[in-house]
Amino acid sequence: MSEPSLIRPNVGRMVPYSPGKPIEEVRRELGLERIVKLASNENPLGPSPKAVEAIREAAAQLHLYPDASGHDLVQAIAAKHAVAPSQVVLGNGSDELIHLLGLITLAGPGDRLVMGHPSFVRYEAAAQIADAALVHVPVDADFRLDLNAMAKACDERTKLVFVANPNNPTGTIVRESELRAFLADLPETTLAVLDEAYFEFAADEPGFPNGLDFLREGHRVFVMRTFSKAYGLAGIRIGYGFGSNAVVDAIHRAREPFNVNSLAQAAAIAALGDDEHLQRTLSVNREGMARIEAMLRDLGGRCSRSFANFVYADMGRPVEGLFQGLLRRGVIIRAGRPMGGPNALRITIGTPEEVSILEEALVGLAW
Repeated sequence: MSEPSLIRPNVGRMVPYSPGKPIEEVRRELGLERIVKLASNENPLGPSPKAVEAIREAAAQLHLYPDASGHDLVQAIAAKHAVAPSQVVLGNGSDELIHLLGLITLAGPGDRLVMGHPSFVRYEAAAQIADAALVHVPVDADFRLDLNAMAKACDERTKLVFVANPNNPTGTIVRESELRAFLADLPETTLAVLDEAYFEFAADEPGFPNGLDFLREGHRVFVMRTFSKAYGLAGIRIGYGFGSNAVVDAIHRAREPFNVNSLAQAAAIAALGDDEHLQRTLSVNREGMARIEAMLRDLGGRCSRSFANFVYADMGRPVEGLFQGLLRRGVIIRAGRPMGGPNALRITIGTPEEVSILEEALVGLAW
C-alpha cells in the first residue's frame, strides 16, 4: 500500500493555512531593510512590559512541564469575567479550540458546520478534517454576517455554527438584539460558537454583545477570546474559551496534555492586569483606523465599518498589483481569496509611524 493511499481523501482536499508573509522572508526575497508588516492583525505596540517581565522570570523554570490545568491563569480569567473556573478552558491559540470543537462534535458526512463567508478560514478546517459538510453563507451588502440566512442554513444535522464578532476579515459586528434572535432560531442540536477574538476593540460600542451574557443565561454557546490581538501575545499562542461544564469537560478530554506552555500562562496573567497597555493599544488603533480608511477611500475602495484592528475594503478591481507594489516598497498587507475575493484587501492598523510608511508607499503606486 502506497503512503498516499493511507491518507483519508478529505484530508487531501484541505488547503493549508496561508499566513501573512513573514518580515524575514520579504527581507530575503527583496533585499529590503525597512519592512512594515500590516498583514496579521498583530498589536503594533508589542506585548505589555509586564508580560515580558513575567516571561523572563518564568524562563528559569523551562526544564519543568507547565501546569497542565493552567490553574492560575484559569482562576485569573474566571475572576476577571465573573464566571466559574469550570467554564474556562485554555488553548494553544483560539485555533486549537476551533480544532477541538470540531473533534468533539463532528463525526463525518452526516454532520454540518455553518459559517459566514468571508469569515475566519480556520473554521473550514474543522469541518474538512472531520469530512463533515461545510456550508458557507455570504455576508450581506454591508460586509456583515447575515444571521437570518445563517439561522435558516442550520438544520438538525448542524452541530456547529460560527459567529465571528467582530468578523474577520471584514471587521463588522452583529448587535445584541440580532444575536439574541439568531440564537432563538437555532435547532437544539446546534452549538453556536461566538468567536470574540477582537472583543476588546468593539467592547465600548453601544449594542455590541458580550457572549458571556448568553452563556450565563443558559444558551447553547461557546465563547472564544484570545491574547493574540489586543494583548499582543500572538508569538506564544494563548487563547481561551468559555462554555458549559459539559463542553469544557469534553475539550479537556480531547486536548493534548500541556497544550499551553508555561511562558504563555505567565505572560497572559500579567497582560490581564495591565489595563494601561490595553488602553494605549485601543487609542493607537482608533487613530490609525481613520487614517487608513481615508487612504483606501481615496483609491476608490469601499471600506466596511470595522470594529477590529484592521481595515477591510473592496477595491472594485483585482488587488494583486496593489499587493505586489506595496510589497516591493516594504509594506506587507493581506489581499485576495483569503480576504473574500480578488478585489478585497485587509490592512492591519500599525503605529502612527507605520501608517505614515503605508501612506508614503501608496503615493504614485500604479496598479
